[in-house]
Amino acid sequence: MADEVMTQEKKPNFFVRFGRGFVNFFTKSIPNFFTKKIPAFFVRIGHWFRDFGLRFVDGSIGTKLSHFILGAGSVYHGQFIKGLIYFGLQVLFVLYMVLCPAITGPNGVQVPTGYKSLINLQLAGQDAHLPEGSGGRWTPGGGIIPADSSILMLLLGLVTIAIIILYIIVWLSNIKSSYIADTAVKEGRKPSSFKEDCAALLDNRFHILMLTPTCLAALVFTVLPTIMMICIAFTTYNATEMTGITELFHWNGFDNFASLFNSKTDSALGIEISKRFFPVLGWTFIWAIFATFTCYFGGILLAILINKKGLWGKKAFRTIFILTIAIPQFISLLVMRNLFDINGPINSILQNMGVSKSINFLGQSTTLETVYPANVAVVRIMVIVINMWLGIPYTMLMTSGILMNIPADLYEAARVDGTSNVKMFFKITLPYVIFITTPYLISSFVGNINSFNTIFLLTEGGPAVTGYQAGETDLLVTWLYKLTINKGDFNTGSVIGIFTFIITATITLITYRRSKAYNEEDTFQ
Repeated sequence: MADEVMTQEKKPNFFVRFGRGFVNFFTKSIPNFFTKKIPAFFVRIGHWFRDFGLRFVDGSIGTKLSHFILGAGSVYHGQFIKGLIYFGLQVLFVLYMVLCPAITGPNGVQVPTGYKSLINLQLAGQDAHLPEGSGGRWTPGGGIIPADSSILMLLLGLVTIAIIILYIIVWLSNIKSSYIADTAVKEGRKPSSFKEDCAALLDNRFHILMLTPTCLAALVFTVLPTIMMICIAFTTYNATEMTGITELFHWNGFDNFASLFNSKTDSALGIEISKRFFPVLGWTFIWAIFATFTCYFGGILLAILINKKGLWGKKAFRTIFILTIAIPQFISLLVMRNLFDINGPINSILQNMGVSKSINFLGQSTTLETVYPANVAVVRIMVIVINMWLGIPYTMLMTSGILMNIPADLYEAARVDGTSNVKMFFKITLPYVIFITTPYLISSFVGNINSFNTIFLLTEGGPAVTGYQAGETDLLVTWLYKLTINKGDFNTGSVIGIFTFIITATITLITYRRSKAYNEEDTFQ
């Protein structure tokens, strides 16, 4: 068995496979998507419409009526309870779309729902030009009408679209149910009763019963907020636009995206975005790579050392390292920040040892910048090293269990063949660990791209760059936070969030699809 492991054909390493996968993504996958996947998608849509028309033609009177009155087909086949449920849902939908009153938001803002919320998606509300403290919009008669709110218009418009999509799903389900009953009648069987349908939900359709609430919750708490944040990237939603008592912003197309690459823009924010985006993006990648692989390989080596036969006090060593996991991360980070403060214990020790002045380890902004200058390279190395202290124990703990499951016969056979410990590590241990932990490695890399706590609590993005929000250690996610929370530029923050998602999703998909954990699932089983 060891011979097979040692003499197997040499394969390209991870970085070569990743590079090939990245090139293939743009040279093969994307062209294949446009030449094959998209045409096939439209072909399937055409087949669906064809089948839909045939179902209408071949269906019974009840099935034909169910296209216009929900539940008609179910009532036609004697499924009265199901038919009433479908019809009740249709009534509720019509009432919401036509008769539902306006929703009153903060400060008395009223935004209509139903079909009017679709009209309001153009965000063309009426601006409020009022004397200070008036709290609304003056009308010719002297009364006050609350100003319109674009954020409520956008939210209710998206909610209405979601309700329409859910109604379409229910409508199609109603037609399908009637057609299934038609088929049962043609085959000489009796259509299922409401009691039988309920019993099926607890038997062969139990997955539908369990997944439906989860899907609805994901729609409400994940999908809708995500779509709303994406929509904000195409608007003028920022602190400058929302000055005073007006609560309106407008669509501006791809202007926010163009500002990332156009340094000739007139606005100060546009200049900052274009000047700082690529430096921040570059440091984000550098940080993610070093933070991921230092913790990953450091954890593997630490696990091997602790699990070495004959080592005394294994439990004590594991307990010590696990303490860094047990202590909340923000506490550890704040402790480190205080230790390496300009006036902290580390600098005090260094000065007692003869160092002339304090070292600005974490790029702190001070009133004495010339006395305590911050070296960008030193600060970046420090955050990577401190992150190793926090991240290595996680990998160590996970890898320890994997090492215990590697067949001992592989090592025994390799020793018989005279293989060195270093070669066994690279030929047996490391391939096995990487195969098992590839999903963790990918998720760790993505997590480090979005590692807000480590950077913000240690350096707050510093050292600062004069005139800009983004400092030398700011990641895309911390820069996004500053733009939205500190400056209120939600549209620009949304653009950066979209780019961050595209980057992480692309890297994740390419890496995982090219990994052995995906392509050779049964290798180590």
